[in-house]
Amino acid sequence: MKIEIIKSHISNFESNSHKTDEGIEFWLARDLQKLLGYDKWDNFIKVISKAKIACENNKQVVSDHFADVGKMVKLGSGSEREIVDIMFTRYASYLIAQNGDPRKEEIAFAQNYFAVQTRKFEIIEKRIQEFERVTARQKLTETEKELSGVIYQQTGSDKNFGLIRSKGDKALFGFTTGEMKKRLGVPESRALADFQPTIILKAKDFATEITIFNSKSKNLKTEQAISEEHITNNRSVRKTLIGRGIIPERLPKEEDIKKIERKLKSDEKKGLKKVDKLGK
Repeated sequence: MKIEIIKSHISNFESNSHKTDEGIEFWLARDLQKLLGYDKWDNFIKVISKAKIACENNKQVVSDHFADVGKMVKLGSGSEREIVDIMFTRYASYLIAQNGDPRKEEIAFAQNYFAVQTRKFEIIEKRIQEFERVTARQKLTETEKELSGVIYQQTGSDKNFGLIRSKGDKALFGFTTGEMKKRLGVPESRALADFQPTIILKAKDFATEITIFNSKSKNLKTEQAISEEHITNNRSVRKTLIGRGIIPERLPKEEDIKKIERKLKSDEKKGLKKVDKLGK
């Protein structure tokens, strides 16, 4: 997520926050609906219902975080009408974001924004960058698992999946998986992707997605055919990256993704340890 976009989201979420007389921060459902990109109120209500269930499951009192209120809106005729609205604490807003689709930019931002008790841009930005890297790694794992399944389905065996993947790495980096591990100082027992930046994770995922698609559409029935397809796709992705000034094999090693995952979970627990509640 670009810095400008993060700043814009922070500004929008901050400008729509309110405080009770007791100083408790809250957001209104009608505002949050728009901030999270929900076009229909009915769809948003379903997400709110799931968030309330999650609230109960987390041993919190729903009314401490969700409060029904009325809101006056102007009609086209100039008159006003009261509509249903709901007050959400930061914790309630967090649960609502967690029940959304993180593939949507607004949802991904909100999940991280509400998870930490801070307004510091640098902290929010760093968390979002780490979140995006973890998400990209998870997506690559799923895509590679799918490719392994396709290889088995098309050829009757997936025992050489690791070799095919290594050939893809050779086409993308100019080095095999093992050679790249040595270059970056990655332990032999660990996956290379666990130490690579988001841009490379997405590049590998894209090349693998193309291999899956073409293996099916071209009905590739041999390991060699799928391997050649994977090599071609990784070469194409490499060419695109280099054309934009990104040399895959020269990018530095990133922090262990497993440490990042633990850090995100730990920060989230700390941020949600003491949650503000609406006054009675």
